[in-house]
Amino acid sequence: MARVTQEFNFPGSTGATLAGRLDLPEGRPIATAIFAHCFTCSKDYHASARISRGLADRGFAVLRFDFTGLGNSGGAFDETTFSTNVADLLAAAAALTQELEAPRLLMGHSLGGAAMLRVAGDLPSVGAVVTLNSPSGPHTLLGKIAGRDAEMARDGRVPLNVGDREMPITREFVADVATHDMESAIAALGRPLLVLHDPRDPVVPIAEADRILSFAKHPKSFIALDGAGHLAADQRTTNFVAETVAAWAKRSLKLDLPSARPAGVEHAGPVTVSETGEGAFVNLVQAAGIRFHADEPTADGGTGTGPNPYELLQAALGACTSMTLRMYANRKGWPLSRVSVQVDHAKRDALPGEETENAGGKVDQFTRHITIEGGLDEGQRKRLLEIANSCPVHRTLRSRSAIDTLLA
Repeated sequence: MARVTQEFNFPGSTGATLAGRLDLPEGRPIATAIFAHCFTCSKDYHASARISRGLADRGFAVLRFDFTGLGNSGGAFDETTFSTNVADLLAAAAALTQELEAPRLLMGHSLGGAAMLRVAGDLPSVGAVVTLNSPSGPHTLLGKIAGRDAEMARDGRVPLNVGDREMPITREFVADVATHDMESAIAALGRPLLVLHDPRDPVVPIAEADRILSFAKHPKSFIALDGAGHLAADQRTTNFVAETVAAWAKRSLKLDLPSARPAGVEHAGPVTVSETGEGAFVNLVQAAGIRFHADEPTADGGTGTGPNPYELLQAALGACTSMTLRMYANRKGWPLSRVSVQVDHAKRDALPGEETENAGGKVDQFTRHITIEGGLDEGQRKRLLEIANSCPVHRTLRSRSAIDTLLA
């Protein structure tokens, strides 16, 4: 399934704005999900983005965001704790519920996975949880600063080098860890659990996956990601993870049953168009429950990820023409088997006496090439050509429409 991505910002647990991205499938999502990144990663890290997009390609709407003080989110990281991470996830779930629907799938990478295990019990809508190279709790970070008690007592924080980044572990973070009974939280999960882990993970040892599985009750599953590394960065791994998680989640959430597939969407409400932040001109179009990109071609400074505005207008004229002919033929009982419409657009010089509002005296010229198939006689074909000029979008383009523009 094709997908689109849009910016999705919302207030976090501390009041700071959290920067997120919402990866959406083509059409109505089969379910919504939240992906939580690792301790030193971000929503745009390779694993976060690729797995979320892979799930969107398979029908899920996935929210990924930067925790407070990380990536593009506001707030101060050194004022955060494991509890604030959990609270940020609750804020993300509330925002996702308001935008689409309550999350049904939670997935977290490394410490993000531990946070998902902790928060799941507070989200009744969640029906399945996935961890990726995750510890059984935030206690693993404390092991990395063992023996530095004097430094913590003196400065109130200890810098922790993780990869190429230095992250502060504060006195408040350490104290907060003790408030989370992860064994009880995992034991009370009450949902299908999938644990993905590289047995040779040098950052979070496989013993942590064993702990999660020992605490959890069935249904629970384990898949070894041998050679993936802690960051699971290579595309081969992320493709496998997305495909595996999607298949597992569809079964766990009973989305593979015919009755679980979403019903048609009512055509109600306005069409909305908003920038995604992924390119100079990339916009997300939302209409009748369908989401797709509008963009400009690369030659005009865009990324070419969707039709440009005039192509959308051509599509509207072509679709309206085809639908109008179909309705008329059906009403008459004529043997029209198929309609297709090609619409070309160009700007030409205005003819004498022809009104134009375009600079340089240019007129927008739309040309339709209509193909009608079936056992129609010449009179019926001629009548359908006349009816094409009665389609509502045709009449709109030929008339002077009123457009009110207001600041929201």
